[in-house]
Amino acid sequence: MTGTVGILEPRKYYEQIEDSFLSPFAAKSFLSQGRQVPEPPCPLRTEFQKDRDRIVHSKAFRRLKHKTQVFISPVGDHYRTRMTHTIEVTQVSRTIARALRLNEDLTEAIGMGHDLGHPPFGHNGEGALSDLYHEGFWHNRQSVRVATIIENLNLTHETLDGIAKHTGKDNPETLEGQIVKTADRMAYLAHDIDDAVRAGLMLEESIPAEISAVLGYSKEERLQKMMWGMIEASWDQPLIHIVPEVESAMHALRKWMFQNVYLNSQQKRQSKNVKRIIAALYDYYKEHPEEISASIPESTDPERRVVDYIAGMTDRFATALYCKLFVPTSYDPGQELPA
Repeated sequence: MTGTVGILEPRKYYEQIEDSFLSPFAAKSFLSQGRQVPEPPCPLRTEFQKDRDRIVHSKAFRRLKHKTQVFISPVGDHYRTRMTHTIEVTQVSRTIARALRLNEDLTEAIGMGHDLGHPPFGHNGEGALSDLYHEGFWHNRQSVRVATIIENLNLTHETLDGIAKHTGKDNPETLEGQIVKTADRMAYLAHDIDDAVRAGLMLEESIPAEISAVLGYSKEERLQKMMWGMIEASWDQPLIHIVPEVESAMHALRKWMFQNVYLNSQQKRQSKNVKRIIAALYDYYKEHPEEISASIPESTDPERRVVDYIAGMTDRFATALYCKLFVPTSYDPGQELPA
């Protein structure tokens, strides 16, 4: 590089830090299994840093700001969206990775990319697409599809593995991926309580006493307790674990949240509306594939393009499109009617 005689390239410097400082169980960028399409090394960034940057600059990542976390199109500036959820997951994951001397860059790349394929309207939208498409729909698989086909980010094997396995039965190959898998749950348990209290759906004091006695009585206490539970159980271990008492309390809190927040009557009504919108759009684009955005790649399965198109939509785009296609508009005698 011009003007860098005698100066170590930043990438090599970071790789030396990884080699000398990180835990022997950490993923090392210079030992990555590589990309589907090989690339020359970047003088500035490690392979995992490149992954993170590509995800942050992707269109799918930007659209997360208008996709549901729990509450659909909430009125107010302080409710979480899928993007703020992603950022909080990544923050929790990096804090844990740093404490365990694991690779923060890989952890961040997986955290920032884990929900790239999430459809509009949160898990209600995911369920609606899964019911409609003959192969089913899982947002983690769609996230990989976004990264490999729809936007072709050419990420490393380790990042794709962590994204693919951040939910479901399979455990990620790297400890960094395993951290994100559990930190995802830690983050949403903490911030969904915050949003549900703000929305008037629950009181913080209504959380069962036996859960609060273990995890604490505020968002900050709960997050710290859950993170410490992972750090304490996973220190110098080849697998990520959580202290049993903390893990049990997390499971109990998640079950309580489903009963009292995620599946309450208001959410069930919203679920019906979401299914109606998704089903109408799905049927329409099956009949009119020529109207699907040209950015969606062709497929031997015509319905696959329909799924890819709808999954990429934001809440407001899907709602506006539904209104445009299926809701009658007022007649204006000053305008000529279409033929």
